[in-house]
Amino acid sequence: MEKLEMIYEGKAKKVFKTDDPKLFIVDYKDDATAFNGLKKGQIGGKGIVNNTMANIIFEMLEKRGIPTHLVKQLSERETLVKAVQILPLEVIIRNVSAGSFSKRYGVEEGILFKKPVLEFSYKNDDLGDPLINDDHILALELTTEEHLADVKKYAYEVNEALKEFFLERDLKLIDFKIEFGLHDGQVILADEISPDTCRLWDVNTNEKMDKDRFRRDLGNVEETYQEVFNRIKK
Repeated sequence: MEKLEMIYEGKAKKVFKTDDPKLFIVDYKDDATAFNGLKKGQIGGKGIVNNTMANIIFEMLEKRGIPTHLVKQLSERETLVKAVQILPLEVIIRNVSAGSFSKRYGVEEGILFKKPVLEFSYKNDDLGDPLINDDHILALELTTEEHLADVKKYAYEVNEALKEFFLERDLKLIDFKIEFGLHDGQVILADEISPDTCRLWDVNTNEKMDKDRFRRDLGNVEETYQEVFNRIKK
């Protein structure tokens, strides 16, 4: 598989064309950002952790009938994926109050919700990724009603699978952000699932095991990513 020109560079990844128009190569970086890019830094080895961890999780989700962009891992940092047209939506599921939810609504962190909370953000850096609802999504023609229904269905299914997966590794899934795209007209899970995109707390200590360690200057960032990685590989 020949790696051709780069077509996209985001905060955490680069995407390259290949000699097959239906396949891309994703290259994971060690760059770290927070607060819509206002805070920047590096987390050593993050790209390796996130690439491999995302692929382990995508393989698990595929076995549970959730379609993903994964084709195969090529190296520590590179993965061959299906070429997708990313929907401009950040899909967020919250199981426990934390982060921006707590700040926005003035509630303490750590409140277990009776049912998962689904949020959408309009994926637009210039606008600060504002929260939007179903009607906004359809009014802006960001996707169709049918595809939006698929996104919501898969999001809840991903949540149930991830809660179980992480709990087996002594981690509580607090919340997470995922993205979907279209491949051959079908909605599939894309982007990544990693400590960058999930809030994970240790089951026994409630220690934060995710990018909040970078966001909040809690220290031991690289060590925490590696510890999560070691648990995932079990």
